[in-house]
Amino acid sequence: MEGHKEPLWLKVEGSHCSLSEMDDFDLTRALEKPRQLKIERKRSFDERSMSELSTGYARQDSILEMAHSPGSRSMVDTPLSVRNSFEPHPMVAEAWEALRRSMVFFRGQPVGTIAAYDHASEEVLNYDQVFVRDFVPSALAFLMNGEPDIVKNFLLKTLQLQGWEKRVDRFKLGEGVMPASFKVLHDPVRKTDTIVADFGESAIGRVAPVDSGFWWIILLRAYTKSTGDLTLSETPECQRGMRLILSLCLSEGFDTFPTLLCADGCSMVDRRMGVYGYPIEIQALFFMALRCALSMLKPDEEGREFIERIVKRLHALSFHMRSYFWLDFQQLNDIYRYKTEEYSHTAVNKFNVMPDSIPDWVFDFMPLRGGYFVGNVSPARMDFRWFSLGNCVSILSSLATPDQSMAIMDLLEHRWEELVGEMPLKICYPCIESHEWRIVTGCDPKNTRWSYHNGGSWPVLLWTLTAACIKTGRPQIARRAIDLIESRLHRDCWPEYYDGKQGRYVGKQARKYQTWSIAGYLVAKMMLEDPSHIGMISLEEDKQMKPVIKRSASWTC
Repeated sequence: MEGHKEPLWLKVEGSHCSLSEMDDFDLTRALEKPRQLKIERKRSFDERSMSELSTGYARQDSILEMAHSPGSRSMVDTPLSVRNSFEPHPMVAEAWEALRRSMVFFRGQPVGTIAAYDHASEEVLNYDQVFVRDFVPSALAFLMNGEPDIVKNFLLKTLQLQGWEKRVDRFKLGEGVMPASFKVLHDPVRKTDTIVADFGESAIGRVAPVDSGFWWIILLRAYTKSTGDLTLSETPECQRGMRLILSLCLSEGFDTFPTLLCADGCSMVDRRMGVYGYPIEIQALFFMALRCALSMLKPDEEGREFIERIVKRLHALSFHMRSYFWLDFQQLNDIYRYKTEEYSHTAVNKFNVMPDSIPDWVFDFMPLRGGYFVGNVSPARMDFRWFSLGNCVSILSSLATPDQSMAIMDLLEHRWEELVGEMPLKICYPCIESHEWRIVTGCDPKNTRWSYHNGGSWPVLLWTLTAACIKTGRPQIARRAIDLIESRLHRDCWPEYYDGKQGRYVGKQARKYQTWSIAGYLVAKMMLEDPSHIGMISLEEDKQMKPVIKRSASWTC
């Protein structure tokens, strides 16, 4: 790669299907929209998916309109930089080499990447397995490089695992639960491969992953957008897989909120961190998965019922999140002045949040311009912590309105030292300390202050940050973050996370050659160099998804 001196004025012609019209559903007319059977073949650049870039991001003439033909591979392992102004950073080639080294094969076919390739660590634990959430940035990197086969194999293999009977002790899990991870066992004597899946029965804390099913749907849509191949998502198996996942999270019960009730440890924050209830990460992924499923479900006899339920849930969920999870200076001032013990549907303080429960740090942290979705909202409880993944996914899924998306970016710029520091990106802010840390984490020695999930810095989050920056027309923020990554990530051997208030130190228990740290960097680089890639992972705002309903409607019927 370093010896490649050909000019970068290459234009790779390819054929892609534009699926933007399937994503930008008018929810009020979703059921009447005819199924598009004819695949329109054209260049992959989705004009509508890049509409946010029209302001604040002038595309240089040297950025190519690149498109990989479905199923093709680039001629070299590492993609060419599409910008003519500089040579690829040396880290790019090293990253691709490390990513390929992490690939897992089942009966000769690539089916995923292991979590970490750290031979220096004595404790392997489950880092030698393929995790659903961990594989997503790897999958996006392969898709952007024109290598969809491994992604297709992964989607099909995890779909098969979904059909397994899932038991934890003597309790049977829901039929739609996707595995947290799986491991391929090779028998060199019999020359056979077998798969062992983990649905939570072996996980630390024995918690089933709520986010795995959502990531699977989101990745299926990314594969479809990237390749233009509708045949995979339209197979009876994939349609059934989506319906099984949706049946779990759309079921009706006692909950009075459209958000999804979850336990601690069911997402990327996979240890006890006080995120039980309605964590922002799960709600944002839930919203995005619903929208992705809506664009792929067939309106047949079985799919039509789910489409109706999705449409109703999306309206209620978007209103709830935008109204009650959003925090800016004005909203903070309103909560500060809340009255409590209000009864009836006319209540302003609907969740009976006590103003005295607002932590002191929030008042200094909140700028006059900017805002974010708080970590959790439930009766008498509001978790004011900032969680990066939930806020970035809110932008990408258009759960955040355009104004809210810009406000999140404003907050990031204004609070750069706190949220980014010397290594992108804080998983949450601030950390939990002292006596509160003991209570909330259960004295978890891995989640001490400014470490791991308790305010640690995770390089993998660079790709979600970069995608959010591109969508909001703020690529300079992503470039600044990538510069920080390139100053030391390779030198530190691609660690899993960093410790310290500024993210200055390699995590005390961080694995080296963490695959999603590697893949997250590659995805961020490729998206910034060719912003059309964001179409895989971004959904435009649905103009009809406005808060047209009132939460108190059921009270006044």
